[in-house]
Amino acid sequence: MVEELVAVGLTLGSLGAVYAMAAARVIKQYERGVVLRLGKLQSSVRGPGFTMIVPLVDRLHRVNMQIVTMPVPAQDGITRDNVTVRVDAVIYFKVMDAAEAVVEVEDYRFAVSQMAQTSLRSIIGKSNLDDLLSNREKLNQGLELMIDSPAIGWGVQIDRVEIKDVSLPETMKRSMARQAEADRERRARVINADAELQASKKLAEAAHEMSEEPAALQLRLLQTVVAVAAEKNSTLVLPFPVELLRFLERAQQAVPTQSQPQSQPQSQGNHAEPGKPPESGAGGAEAGELGPAAGSRTGQD
Repeated sequence: MVEELVAVGLTLGSLGAVYAMAAARVIKQYERGVVLRLGKLQSSVRGPGFTMIVPLVDRLHRVNMQIVTMPVPAQDGITRDNVTVRVDAVIYFKVMDAAEAVVEVEDYRFAVSQMAQTSLRSIIGKSNLDDLLSNREKLNQGLELMIDSPAIGWGVQIDRVEIKDVSLPETMKRSMARQAEADRERRARVINADAELQASKKLAEAAHEMSEEPAALQLRLLQTVVAVAAEKNSTLVLPFPVELLRFLERAQQAVPTQSQPQSQPQSQGNHAEPGKPPESGAGGAEAGELGPAAGSRTGQD
């Protein structure tokens, strides 16, 4: 009899151990447990730690409450300004209500992924190329609102949506490169023209100052010579100021005007006064007197 009681006790103990092992569950800190008893949702959601369920009656669904990072596959689309682009994104979301995530939608991850792809294609068609390239913050907010509206009913909260990359056709890349190059060239020409204008104004002011002080031009010339000579060149180019040429020209014109008054009295002495006979005798006498003397001197020589 005792042996039978011991055997029954061991059997019950074994059954109890098997039942405890089948009913025991451990839920992690970042998980929540949703229990369906005979297919009916239990009102209480199991928290982290050790919990028990009824084997073969209850079914426990563990729901991860962490933030999930899900890449959105690249989507091909045409922007509002008729440019073909390929855009991919990444979405961050987390489950706020574990019961709704299990009951309201079959697979909340797949549902969020499909909604993200659809919303991404829609946002591409509503945007211009410039917005996709430079105004992504606004597009990210619009994309987040489009995905978050239906996800609220699934117990899922969209934390953030980011557009990662925008792929353009090669022809469009070349066109944008040419546009950027032309814009850079335009800015360079404007800057160069502005510099020329400022330089011309400064040079005009410098020329005005030098015109008042001629010595300043000579000093500037010497500075230029020093700057050229400092390069250790074999050939030295010495600029010749135009003012010096003008000074020499004025000096040359002044020399003939000073020599003319000296030659006029000699020419007036050779002409006879009107009404008087020319003094040819005196002149001949003088010539005769000078003639023999000159001849004797020549013979003596």
